Amino acid sequence: MTYDIFSSNPPQEPCTGRGTEFLKFFTSKASAKMRQPLKPSAFPAVSAHVPSEVKMKYSDGKYYEIGAGQLSHLIGVSGIGKREQSHLVGATCRDFEAHDTAEFQRLALWSSQMKSRAANRAKPERPTDIYFLYPPEDITKPAFAQNCQALEQNGGLTQYINLSECEAATRIAGSKSQMSVLIRNAFDVERGGGQLRASESGISANPVIRLCMTMSSTPEVAQAFYKRDMRNGFFSRINIAYVPRGERIGKIPKQKDYDEDYFATMDMYLQKLKTARGSFCVKQLNKVADQLAEEMVDLANLADSDDLFEISHRSIFSSWKKAAVLWLLNDQTYTRSIGEWMVYFCYYDLWARLQVFDQMISPGDVQTDNAHKRGQVNMLESLPNPFSEQQLENLRISLGKSKEGTKHQISVWVNRNFVAYSNQTGLYSKTEEYLKGKS
Repeated sequence: MTYDIFSSNPPQEPCTGRGTEFLKFFTSKASAKMRQPLKPSAFPAVSAHVPSEVKMKYSDGKYYEIGAGQLSHLIGVSGIGKREQSHLVGATCRDFEAHDTAEFQRLALWSSQMKSRAANRAKPERPTDIYFLYPPEDITKPAFAQNCQALEQNGGLTQYINLSECEAATRIAGSKSQMSVLIRNAFDVERGGGQLRASESGISANPVIRLCMTMSSTPEVAQAFYKRDMRNGFFSRINIAYVPRGERIGKIPKQKDYDEDYFATMDMYLQKLKTARGSFCVKQLNKVADQLAEEMVDLANLADSDDLFEISHRSIFSSWKKAAVLWLLNDQTYTRSIGEWMVYFCYYDLWARLQVFDQMISPGDVQTDNAHKRGQVNMLESLPNPFSEQQLENLRISLGKSKEGTKHQISVWVNRNFVAYSNQTGLYSKTEEYLKGKS
């Protein structure tokens, strides 16, 4: 496996090589501490510029829209610098803001005409071609649904929303109970369904939900936000980025100004996305996805966690979509560096989830007195070398897992060539293949 997601330290970023220069440029104005988490967390703002006509064939044989459905949640303690995400996406979405300013002026003109007309005179209808690409975070459910309809009627455009607090997402969905439905439809780029039907005139609408979204919050708020939705797919559809607390230092993180040179370069990159059209199949990206699927099996086997395995499916898909955008930004050319960053984005998402939601993802199979020790861990890494079956059984019990699963887990480890049994000693040793793979 390429990265250790069970470590408290974040996975080390790969170098930005040929084809991924954008990533280095993208966060070049952010403070040093925030550059790593901002790459994945602010990426939806870039992806929203990809037209709906751009589709790519995934390893499952189906074509998917690349721009829409990229959702992320930046998590860190209060005051650690999460606000930098808004600075970065603001620099990325200047074109969206310019368009929306003109649209708000048209909307204000219509509103004033409505108010100025006498009661017995016909009221002007709201212009149906008004749409917003970067709606404010206080957008309501009816306004959001209406905007989805307008975006679909104007060519299937994608809207981008940046939320300073994750709780604001419930306003868009209408209620907390409808959040999972909204996120599923946005991630899968599907029609909204009855719960999203709303419009100014009262006419029902059922548009495709083309949405990219970023949110931010503290760990405590994030845990409460997802608490009841860890198993329904809502949680796994949102990429997680985490900012570790770090050491206490008496220095204020330094950001650089987003200047005209930065804007010019950003516009050059975004133009490549805006003008892209067509359906593509990048075999190299799908090969990386297949490789990740194999590695995720190993991760789940080391932790003996079906929950971790199920979450990893969408981590692979989300990292594939990010890599597809990098492919577009690199003049539709694949490089090895794009593949390396795709792998990294997948592992980073899983690492970030474990930092914040470790014990919530899989609280254990049985009740124990060591509940505080539960969570996702690489059990083989936690064992000595060599180790006995009894030692693994004791470890499983301490983690809240059943002792009955010990023999099966050892059998899986032997079959995956993680460990080898010695008839002479009666112990299991970690294989060179396993030790080499984790180094």
